[in-house]
Amino acid sequence: MEYKDALAYINDKSKFGSRLGLDSVGKLLELLGNPQDKLNFIHIAGTNGKGSTSSYLAHCIYEAGYRVGLFTSPYLERFNERIQIDGKDIPDEALGRITSIVKEAADKMVEEGFEHPTTFEILTAIAFMYYNEEDPDYVVLEVGLGGRYDSTNIINKSLASVITTIDYDHIAELGDTLDKIAYQKAGIIKENGLVISYPQKEEVLQVLKDVAIEKNADLYFSSIENINIIEENEFGSKFNYIYLGKEFNNIEISMIGEYQIYNAALAISTLLILREKGLIDISDKEIYKGLLKTKWKGRLEVLKRNPTFLIDGAHNVQGITQLAKALELFKYNNLILGIGILRDKDVDHMLEALIPLADKIIVTEVNMPRKLDAEELKEKILKYNKDVYIEKDIEKSIEMSYEIAEKDDIIVFGGSLYLIGEVRTLVNLP
Repeated sequence: MEYKDALAYINDKSKFGSRLGLDSVGKLLELLGNPQDKLNFIHIAGTNGKGSTSSYLAHCIYEAGYRVGLFTSPYLERFNERIQIDGKDIPDEALGRITSIVKEAADKMVEEGFEHPTTFEILTAIAFMYYNEEDPDYVVLEVGLGGRYDSTNIINKSLASVITTIDYDHIAELGDTLDKIAYQKAGIIKENGLVISYPQKEEVLQVLKDVAIEKNADLYFSSIENINIIEENEFGSKFNYIYLGKEFNNIEISMIGEYQIYNAALAISTLLILREKGLIDISDKEIYKGLLKTKWKGRLEVLKRNPTFLIDGAHNVQGITQLAKALELFKYNNLILGIGILRDKDVDHMLEALIPLADKIIVTEVNMPRKLDAEELKEKILKYNKDVYIEKDIEKSIEMSYEIAEKDDIIVFGGSLYLIGEVRTLVNLP
């Protein structure tokens, strides 16, 4: 199968739909010989911080001399980003070839009376097939949605289940209370497994403890109290961290925002526990190096300077609150905000956290059916700020932001990962 045909097949959502559950992906992988069974997974679930924490882990493991796979979602600019080994995207040829094999198995399922696998089930199978072929030492595996019934949770075992911060998001699918959401995220915890979690709110904490006991799993938490922040600015941070009696001093990261310090601490905690259990051979120096080299596209990422052009993929209340706090690290005169949001998000609370910080606002639209119409979004924004423009075309909205901004201003685009992926491509065009 050619690359473009593979993408068309994978992305045929009108045909395949979406579905939470493991029966379908289990059957698909069975027909493919269960390629996931021989891989060493570090499984990541949570509401925010999954991508950043996954990237920290993958970079550190790579610095230790291992081959490491990284599976993430969604992508920002190019589909292949979702399946990586050693920081390199799956090649077009491999994606096309493996998709053909997966399609044959999916067609056989339908012949046998099963429903056709969903887009994400197909993607998961392609990733497992590719990693099985390439045989990396570790695979950092990010959950797509939730955890318990997510396709990635078909794996029978993992070296560690890592749970990032848990908050409200995807309420329709995961539940309308934190304990319900936490129960879904905690579904990745394996029998007799290791669990390392970000510090959580009390109701989340209790769920994680209950599930860990049920699964006879060892539960650890990274410790915010043991973090000493030395410096934060618009270029990164420096901090100290103590964990398991081990002191890490003057850790430097280039990702921006206080929450990235906490994500880095979660990654350090995970690596130290794996090291203590004899599951990885990694030095302190390699951890330092990996953390410093970690980048994650679309998370408080500065694309240009003079004026500063910043994009951020925050798309829920917790993420937007973190973005608002991180903006305090930047020096600027005026904030020009470009924003587009999906209709199924907690739009009002997202706007309440961010809009009062902006001087001028450009409302645009995400190129998705679930988009919130620009006119409706503008009406909501007017409660907080009257200096609002509409430019539905994303490229033209970027041009407008540059026309408005002076060199000492900051331009920020956010509200949706799907929006900033397109913005990133357009701004970085030569």
